Amino acid sequence: IVVIDPSAPYASGIRAALPDARIAVDKWHLVALANSMVTEVRQRVTRDLLGRRGRKQDQLWVNRRLLLTDAEHLSAKQWRRFTRMLDTADPTGEIGAGWAVKERLRMLLAEHEPSRIRWRLADFYEAALDAQLPEATRLAGTIQTWWPAILVALTEQVSNARTEGFNRIIKQVKRTGCGYRNM
Repeated sequence: IVVIDPSAPYASGIRAALPDARIAVDKWHLVALANSMVTEVRQRVTRDLLGRRGRKQDQLWVNRRLLLTDAEHLSAKQWRRFTRMLDTADPTGEIGAGWAVKERLRMLLAEHEPSRIRWRLADFYEAALDAQLPEATRLAGTIQTWWPAILVALTEQVSNARTEGFNRIIKQVKRTGCGYRNM
């Protein structure tokens, strides 16, 4: 099993070099795609409503991080702020719908049992369809394209988090070195 980012060139290279390997997609990257989708919806709705980018005085901009926080990590105070923001600053309901799609994807990615995975997948696709957002449709298309590799990651419970962590440390050392080649 080889765990990769959802990248067609990576998958192509793995298939060429290791034809018998099973490819799995790292869940972190899928959640990052979902968070990007929510951000795109928020930015589009803000531009449509206000005719400009968000600013410090706009509720959607001030509370933008709440949209990216996992639902189970929101405190009671944050939930009140979150619902107040959606009630007052999201008249079309598009931002709330995009957030719901993101949360459904997160619930899907938390499953390991095949029957529950199928149920969560159907729930995710239903939420993406109900949202009627081009950004959610694009995310659902990405999930559908990468589904075999996502299923491997879910059922085998694999991740490339350790590799990503080492890569981050290497980049940090390079950045700290300011161009020096000798450690």
